[in-house]
Amino acid sequence: MRLDRFEIVNEEFYVERVTPAQLDLLLADGWRHFGRQFFRYNFGIYEGEIRRVTPLRIRLDDFTLSKSQRRNLRRNSDLECSVEPMEITPEIHELFHRHKSRFKSGVPGSIYDFVANGPEDSPTNVLMVSVSRADRLLAVSFFDVGDGSISSIYGIFDPEESPRGLGIFTLLKEIEHGQEAGKAYCYHGYAYEGESFYDYKKRFAALEGFDWNGDWGPYRPE
Repeated sequence: MRLDRFEIVNEEFYVERVTPAQLDLLLADGWRHFGRQFFRYNFGIYEGEIRRVTPLRIRLDDFTLSKSQRRNLRRNSDLECSVEPMEITPEIHELFHRHKSRFKSGVPGSIYDFVANGPEDSPTNVLMVSVSRADRLLAVSFFDVGDGSISSIYGIFDPEESPRGLGIFTLLKEIEHGQEAGKAYCYHGYAYEGESFYDYKKRFAALEGFDWNGDWGPYRPE
């Protein structure tokens, strides 16, 4: 790939607080964040290859469930699920350390690599989806709430429960919350060119991709 043919975007900044309206503008311009670090990039390294990176979002008014997503919801209908303000508890720390055992490389060190210590330290309004069974925490995901959008930040689940598809389940619950709150978009992350670990993000209806020129349009996987 001749990189000199393309403009490379690789930017970051740190901020203590952004308003919900400002968050909407940042998300619409391809930015994401972990804690106080906001970043955006249009090329990344995946399995030793340089790949194009495309920010994705879902139009919530037009979103419908696929057959596999409906099966996911039915499969997990026996679980207790709640949406509440972010609070990092010892139980979440324990779940994070079980979750990171799934990774063979790029193993995250701490939940605080992705979210702030608490609401008072976060630059955004962060909620979390909590999923449990018989008082045992099985999955948690964190998402931002803007004026007109929501944005997934990070999700963790118990590897012993992998057949349940809890990563998809918590994202579907985030989408459901966004729809009920009247939000226009769910920004659920970046996709890599070609096949990758992140291809599940491409399998949602009403999907749009960012062209790095300021415009969003229908996203069609390669």
